[in-house]
Amino acid sequence: MPEPLQTGITLRERYCINHVIGQGGMGCIYLADDVRLQGRQCALKEVEHDLSLPSDLLKEAREQFLREATVLARLDQPNLPKVSDYFSIGNRDYLVMDYVPGKDLRTLMLEANRNGTFLEEEDVVGWAAQLSEALDYLHGQEPPILHRDIKPSNLKLTPSGILKLVDFGLVKVLAPGDVTITILQGQGTAIYTPLEQYGGDSLHTDARSDIYAMGATLYHLLTNKAPTIARERFLNPDSFINPRQINSQISMRTEHAILWAMGLHPSERPQSVDEFRKYLFGEISFRPQSISRKLNIFNIFNLWPERLLAGAAALLLLFSLVATLFG
Repeated sequence: MPEPLQTGITLRERYCINHVIGQGGMGCIYLADDVRLQGRQCALKEVEHDLSLPSDLLKEAREQFLREATVLARLDQPNLPKVSDYFSIGNRDYLVMDYVPGKDLRTLMLEANRNGTFLEEEDVVGWAAQLSEALDYLHGQEPPILHRDIKPSNLKLTPSGILKLVDFGLVKVLAPGDVTITILQGQGTAIYTPLEQYGGDSLHTDARSDIYAMGATLYHLLTNKAPTIARERFLNPDSFINPRQINSQISMRTEHAILWAMGLHPSERPQSVDEFRKYLFGEISFRPQSISRKLNIFNIFNLWPERLLAGAAALLLLFSLVATLFG
């Protein structure tokens, strides 16, 4: 674990370290005061490179960081913190971002759980709409940008109610020919990570990987229970519990959207964030494929509303026909 910087140290004659606000395997995230712009605070993401790497790999890692920092600095979207600067000192690289005040969604979920309640679905779905805007923007870049570590603790709600997707630690830029470049090696947080992300950069990930993490995040926020990790679900499908079995107040449409997003295979998920958002908000009503489960007496009544309505209509038509013939 890299040694954190001491409070009061000023980097690049501009960023005065206040304190550590996050920590990972390759560095810390610091709250810093911008001494050039009085009153402005920023977040410094630190990456300490492994000096034991061969010189060519170390050089490649530094170049990758600078290349992706340049890409991130061009982003401008309300639900993303603005990257304003990047620089290197010794074997450490730094990404400077807007500091986002407020609580993260994990904290809000834990508070609700301690009070014996669930977060309101209306609030969670509203946050999902804002997250969709951020992901749609990232995925629409040329080349597309994947976040790869969507989870409640990486989603902060500002005092004004704006959701911010923070921590670009695992961001991936899709280069031409599906060759990927990453700032940091990592697989994300297991409970929100799809199967295809377990294998690292040797396997293909795309926008549908972020969609899986988004679905798993919504599952957790609405149930106070972490979803079964993808690897365990693959080995034991019955280990997965539908969200309405935990929180019966969740609407069927929201549950179906979550299950669709959490399809084990990418082809079983929405093919874009916009498609997911449209289904979640009822703008499209086609029947997506749900997670494969054994049909039992409980989930017979938990099928898609469209299917139930069609079945009921067919039964009524059949009874009417029988009554007409034998009446």
